[in-house]
Amino acid sequence: MIRIKEQAKLLALSSMVIGAVLFSVPAQAIVKLHPGNQNSEQPAIPGASKNRTKALKSSFDKKYNKVVRLLRNDKKLISDIKSISRKFGIDPIHMVGAIVGEHTYNVDALDRAQSYYVKALAYVKSDIDFEYDGETISEFVEKPQFEACDKLSTSLKIWTCREHVWDKKFRGKKVDGKAYPNNRFSAVFFQPFYAGQTFGIGQLNPLTALMMTDHVSSVTGAKKIDVTDGKEVYGTIMDPKKTLPYIAATLASSIEAYRDYAGFDISDNPGITATLYNTGSPIARAQALLRKNKRRMRAGKSLIKPQENYYGWLINDREDELRSLF
Repeated sequence: MIRIKEQAKLLALSSMVIGAVLFSVPAQAIVKLHPGNQNSEQPAIPGASKNRTKALKSSFDKKYNKVVRLLRNDKKLISDIKSISRKFGIDPIHMVGAIVGEHTYNVDALDRAQSYYVKALAYVKSDIDFEYDGETISEFVEKPQFEACDKLSTSLKIWTCREHVWDKKFRGKKVDGKAYPNNRFSAVFFQPFYAGQTFGIGQLNPLTALMMTDHVSSVTGAKKIDVTDGKEVYGTIMDPKKTLPYIAATLASSIEAYRDYAGFDISDNPGITATLYNTGSPIARAQALLRKNKRRMRAGKSLIKPQENYYGWLINDREDELRSLF
């Protein structure tokens, strides 16, 4: 439950919309979310995650222990996580939580970090194009429906806007005589190998990496990746050294989204950032939470705090153990 005083802070929040993005929440209205889970028991684990784990002839506990062992044995990786977290202004527990969550519920950890790069080299031996039904993503976003997105200032805003336009104007619709699938933007245009694919120790997808490239470049000085060079995009998310800043940027951006668009400071709760790393679309989710809380306040109800899912619940539940890694 949010205190009455904190509720009052949010009453004056503007809900005006510019394109797909709400105005930012005033700094004085931010509500601090403390560590720990909102749910006393772990939320239900999706069947898809259970099936993937069953196919690996493993269990969630075995996969959790394996990735924790990988991190514990790789002092250089932990050192890099700590160093990169400092650069992006986040607690390293957020990066560890995201990596552990991915390898507990989505994939199985390899024996060492560098194995991710070696295993993935097979995918970048030839050119990689992001396209759907013969139409490249570069051609697709030149359509007039995306004009407003081109005026935005950062890769995160531009690609978030494009994802929003896809959902509103193209997803599951027939446009100019062409039918588009009722599926996520990243699934339609950014999976040239197979469905549901993510790669590397952070299990990032190409669209997320493209969103983060301006942020990563501004913090680290690294060359920006470009949607016209799929091989470079995949090389970046597969290489452990290159992908860690993208993991950090993704998490930092989620913290910023919930502060700016929902009015919650989630920087002390790795279960919430892990949840957002798992679900994606933090800006849209933050905006939806703000709209829901404004309706609740008008009805005299208490605010809803950000909620962890099954993936984030585990990270909060094991936070002390995960902090012992560094």
